[in-house]
Amino acid sequence: MAGPVASEEQKFCLQEVLDTFKLCLSENKEVYVEHYVAGWRGLIKFLNSLGSVFGFISKDAVNKIKILVTYLEGENGSQYVTVQSMVKYELENELVDLTKRGNHPESGCRTLLRLHRALRWLELFLERLRTSGEDGKTSVMCAEAYNESLAQHHPWVVRKAAGMAFCVLPGRPAFLEVMNVGTPEQVVAMLGEAIPLISEVYQITEELYTQHNLLDLP
Repeated sequence: MAGPVASEEQKFCLQEVLDTFKLCLSENKEVYVEHYVAGWRGLIKFLNSLGSVFGFISKDAVNKIKILVTYLEGENGSQYVTVQSMVKYELENELVDLTKRGNHPESGCRTLLRLHRALRWLELFLERLRTSGEDGKTSVMCAEAYNESLAQHHPWVVRKAAGMAFCVLPGRPAFLEVMNVGTPEQVVAMLGEAIPLISEVYQITEELYTQHNLLDLP
């Protein structure tokens, strides 16, 4: 199941994700797109370090990151510095398909929404991983987190494939090991630092999207 040994550059490290999400918020709680993307790059390393099980999520996340980076580096990059400025710019300039797929299938708002939904799943899963016992079943943790978040946005065939994939997940010790932090106790402590940061970024984005009725973009 596991892929080839990851190189140092590809290797996941929970500390990097923690550091990146610490940088995600400005003083007035705006979400920096650059650091949000960097945080996701780290989370994708985490998914990939467990083999191909999460491929259906990590591949989509990679594509969404590329789209956001293109906006960041484009001629209107200054409008995409924060999630808040991106939402304001795209809505004011009618660059978002609000009710049906149209001329803007890859708008920044829609693209980030897909990452936002997946971030909730990861947050829920990592929290279960943190609080579970040594013999906790990762397949159950992952499935429960998925059913509470991403499942409602996926068609039946994807949900079915995800359920089968979760059944072959390695045990909790393997997950803690790929964090590259140290002992299980050290991993749990660092997850205790990282998860609230991820949660705050998620909640701020959720409130922004709710305010502008963007949570169900097609």
